[in-house]
Amino acid sequence: MIKILVVDDESSIREAVAYALRREGYEVEMATDGQEALDKMETFRPAVMVLDIMMPRVSGYDVCRKLGGQPRPAILLLTVKDDIVDKVLGLELGADDYMTKPFDMRELLARVKALSRRGGYVQPIQQEQEDVLRLGDLTAEVSSRTVSIQGKLLDLTPKEFDLLVLLMRNPGRVYSREVLLEKVWDMDFAGGTRTVDIHVQRLRKKLGSLHGIIQTVYGIGYKSTGLP
Repeated sequence: MIKILVVDDESSIREAVAYALRREGYEVEMATDGQEALDKMETFRPAVMVLDIMMPRVSGYDVCRKLGGQPRPAILLLTVKDDIVDKVLGLELGADDYMTKPFDMRELLARVKALSRRGGYVQPIQQEQEDVLRLGDLTAEVSSRTVSIQGKLLDLTPKEFDLLVLLMRNPGRVYSREVLLEKVWDMDFAGGTRTVDIHVQRLRKKLGSLHGIIQTVYGIGYKSTGLP
């Protein structure tokens, strides 16, 4: 059974989300703040964490910081702010997706379902072709879910890894933002393509001098190429 950890200091939201997830067949634990969430990580080992940003003691941002590059669940951030800066900060700290309160419960369930297929504690993505992918000095090993540049490992989130592997498997193929959202996030609802752009920006930053491997096709989406 897939495990979900719901973290929110508002009991009404926390319990409503937990109830909806349990009805979908998930095993759910709850935490009232970031510190309690961190305490439950090792024992509960969730596939997905639904994480509120604004909480006492330890905020959602702090939880992302403290998890660092260790094995971690996929993270869906919840925020009352509709500010792109707050969302970008959350994604830069390692979150995989975000929703603004108030939210539609059906959409939250769809996003959790998608994230649960790719979370850090669940089955790695299916190997469709070769296990080791290379573009110049960039190497991705699918079975171990690791990416390195000249042997130096990169600290990628699960979604960053899946996005990069998809592009590396098909160099030169142009993917629209909508297709990337469907293939990497398993979602096809409108309005989520900004998530793709933010992940590409963050991934390019981590690639450093090899950032040109991911190219923008203006008006369409993205593709990978050989050496930049």
